Amino acid sequence: MPDSPAGPPTPPIPLTELLAREELGLRRIAGPDRADLLWVHTSEMADPYPYLLGGELLLSAGVLLTDAETDADTYVARLVEAGAAALGFGVAPVHDTVPAALVEACDRHGLPLLEVPPGTPFTAIARAVWRLMAEARHRELRRVTRAQQALAAAAARPDPVPAVLHQLAVQLDGRVVLLTAEGGELHAAGGGELHAAGGPPPREERAALVQLSRVVSTGRRPSPASATDTLDGTQLAAYALDGGQGLALALATPRRDPGVHTVAGIAVVLLALLTAPHQGADAAGRSAALVRVLLGASPQEVAPLLADDGALWTVVHARRADGRAPDRLTAGALGASLGSPLVDAGRDTVRVLLAGPGGATAQTGWILGASAPCPVTALPAADTEAARALGRAEATRAPLATHRTGTGGLAALIPADLAEAHARVLLAPLTEPLAETLRCWLSLHGSWDRTAVALRVHRNTVRQRIARCATLLETDLDDMDVRTELWVALR
Repeated sequence: MPDSPAGPPTPPIPLTELLAREELGLRRIAGPDRADLLWVHTSEMADPYPYLLGGELLLSAGVLLTDAETDADTYVARLVEAGAAALGFGVAPVHDTVPAALVEACDRHGLPLLEVPPGTPFTAIARAVWRLMAEARHRELRRVTRAQQALAAAAARPDPVPAVLHQLAVQLDGRVVLLTAEGGELHAAGGGELHAAGGPPPREERAALVQLSRVVSTGRRPSPASATDTLDGTQLAAYALDGGQGLALALATPRRDPGVHTVAGIAVVLLALLTAPHQGADAAGRSAALVRVLLGASPQEVAPLLADDGALWTVVHARRADGRAPDRLTAGALGASLGSPLVDAGRDTVRVLLAGPGGATAQTGWILGASAPCPVTALPAADTEAARALGRAEATRAPLATHRTGTGGLAALIPADLAEAHARVLLAPLTEPLAETLRCWLSLHGSWDRTAVALRVHRNTVRQRIARCATLLETDLDDMDVRTELWVALR
């Protein structure tokens, strides 16, 4: 299986584009005519659910569908439950026609069903989907790159805020407004097919944008970093600008897609920098703390500079849901959405440090793992918690997972020193990689596939490590009592 559950680095492909490829001869015979494809997967299993990640065009010749009248409904229901986007059924050599029961089941469950003619190999369909994905990716990359360059150039002008808003309106073919927390209009720009340049928006649209801006600029933490709505086919969105002033960027565009969100995120970062007030006492203290850490100071020494005694922090690890590597602009946009300028963009993971006990909120286009709130002296442990939470989010296909502390319950009845001593002796034979694999495997109820996703290794590697753990511990990991004792020790 792949190392990550994230989709290929491309926007999803509309099913209609694949059906338009005449050389494939595909024909939709059941289900809706709209679907977004992320994968192509071939399986002849009676229940492929455990091996699907969601968004697949599943191809099958129905080898095990011997009694369609009885099995079709359960088979299709399981595909829908797994998140499959569509089913392609190959005619011949097993079935002369698509079974009528399968057609009825797909209509009943709302799963698009494609008839694959005998002359079309499944590999040809996969090749066509990946070609369409490559073309879509190149189009989006060119679009985002052009927008990024235009917005950066606008930010360097003598009047940067109006210039950035004007360029954003041009790039998105829509209307953009910078609003105060009270709904007052600071700057506005319009373009494209929605409004004439500089013209006022319709009253209903303006009221909806103000309402959205109030959702994201409440001034309370946690609060959503963005909000969306639709008005008569026009896509509305509002983004909070970090900086403590309650400003919001509101958009009205003719469409909503990942490219629009990415370009808007770039503008949010630029506008947050351009509208931020002079560095205050909190920012100055954080800058001084950063300098001291770089010069070798310990967390205990810099804690008073970061916040008052007892203040809590949350570590967030994030990966892009589309599988792409984060760049500095997208990482900065994520930090701005979460309300923090403390961002570290790694090769494939972004780390964000949030001040306060509020924690993280789910972000469109990202998969997040968050630590439990902790004092600054416990940030290294919180970093590990966030990494584990991110792995759990990927394994369970959740947009956000938060570390769950092990306090409370029956474990709290055991004195901490005795519990720690017992755990140290019990787990002594295991190396750190083996212990971490065992912890993750137990937390995911013994699922090989989800553990492999969470640890970003092959499922066979998980099997080998768990087998090694059983050998070193001289125990049966299928025994529930054993699993329970090990789980308490690992916690």
